[in-house]
Amino acid sequence: MIEAKGIHHIGIAVTSIAEQRPFYENVLGGTFEGIEDVPGQKVRVAFFRFGSNSEGVRVELLEPMSQDSPIAKHLAKRGPGLHHVAYLVDRIDERLEALRREGLPLIDEKPRPGAHHNMIAFVNPKGTHGVLTELCQPR
Repeated sequence: MIEAKGIHHIGIAVTSIAEQRPFYENVLGGTFEGIEDVPGQKVRVAFFRFGSNSEGVRVELLEPMSQDSPIAKHLAKRGPGLHHVAYLVDRIDERLEALRREGLPLIDEKPRPGAHHNMIAFVNPKGTHGVLTELCQPR
């Protein structure tokens, strides 16, 4: 069991953050929190907060930094749209071990650095009913 404390963010694959930003800010009313490059994943991300800090949720736009990035491959195969749902957890190492014991296929055997200094790990959608699932633990 991952014992999720809440949804940390919803990841959406886009071809251009600059083109999508007005929609998330001006149409949906999200608060832009900034853009960050995550070179290890070959992705540029932008976060938008919806709701209050304690009860809101973030939307993360993911833009590929190169044609060989996982997001570029996702866009080529599936097009823009929902990429993953990230759940807030404590003790991410223990959560991964619990999922491994339950037989869920993991993309990441160990946590790795993600945006905003979080530690992250992905669970293969084959084990999560087709939804790419991210575990996210703030540092």
